Amino acid sequence: METSDEETILHVSGDWTVRTVQAVDADLRALSHTGRVVLDVSELGQLDTAGAFVLDRTARQLSDDEPEIRGQHSVADNLISQVHAVTDVEEPKRKRSGGLIDMLERTGRGVHHVLQEGVATLAFLGETMVTTTRLLLTPWKLRWTSIVAVMEEAGLDAMPIVAFLSFFVGLVVAFIGATTLRDLGSQVFTVELVGYAMFRELGVLLTGIVLAGRTNSSFTAQIGTMKMRQELDAMQTLGLKPMEVLVTPRIIAMVVVTPVLAFVGTLSGVLGGIIVSWLTLDINPTLFLDRLQNTVPIEQFWIGMSKAPVFGFVVALIACRQGLNVGGSVQSLGSKTTTSVVQAIFSIIVIDALFAIFYMEMGL
Repeated sequence: METSDEETILHVSGDWTVRTVQAVDADLRALSHTGRVVLDVSELGQLDTAGAFVLDRTARQLSDDEPEIRGQHSVADNLISQVHAVTDVEEPKRKRSGGLIDMLERTGRGVHHVLQEGVATLAFLGETMVTTTRLLLTPWKLRWTSIVAVMEEAGLDAMPIVAFLSFFVGLVVAFIGATTLRDLGSQVFTVELVGYAMFRELGVLLTGIVLAGRTNSSFTAQIGTMKMRQELDAMQTLGLKPMEVLVTPRIIAMVVVTPVLAFVGTLSGVLGGIIVSWLTLDINPTLFLDRLQNTVPIEQFWIGMSKAPVFGFVVALIACRQGLNVGGSVQSLGSKTTTSVVQAIFSIIVIDALFAIFYMEMGL
């Protein structure tokens, strides 16, 4: 390597293949320099994708600019350019000092990334709404088989886990209420506690979180794998639009099936409260249901159910968008799946808080 104030020249010689790059990988990672990078490939022997990746990574590490390739080689220029175009893993350009400026830089990058994500999500939301509305106005163009298949996969198959989770949460809520209210001599109000908690909040919220962890990751992985295998490009070649074939059926299916799952989860949570009240408070199921009907307004149930279609829409929207953003590597698939789940859970909790504020201002 020759280093000057203006440029760094890396003289590459010998074979750079998957069997040979391991010997120089550690030394290349330790290099540090800022400025223009030149790759001299005059003495380069055999080169495969692994060697091209190591060279491209080293160039990214040393400089922000694309490296200059000097010398004649049959495949070096083309192969390094292809690897540079498809590589979505960014290596650190230089070691960070950890000072105030570095902290401000990371903060700015984070804020900029959040703003970019917000704008891109809104753009995808608009495209999804337009496509879905157009297909709903022309129902003969909808792929009903895909919609029913997604409803079975995301709805029917998810029903047991939603029911069991809500059942045990109902048990916990009733047990905490019975234990706390017993000290005040008001343990009978455990019925109201379970009713308000499950009808208004926990039933639909738990359903949304389960779908965000289970169905959301499934959708992202499915669409991302199709993109990695270039199946989306094949669809477009055949005249099929991924938004109509992949996104819209999932959106419609989730909007329809999420209220059903929320209903089952709510009933399971109430059942858990009934069992705890019966065993610890001597409130038999008949008395529990009668008091629940008389003291908990039915509006609380509809408030909770009104959130379910929104949660289903958000889960499907985020999952499809992140799936379509998957790059060409397995690491990208895992990263986008993780991002999809985190964004879905965060969005559900934030939307639930907004619903709570809205209904509170409405006096409900």
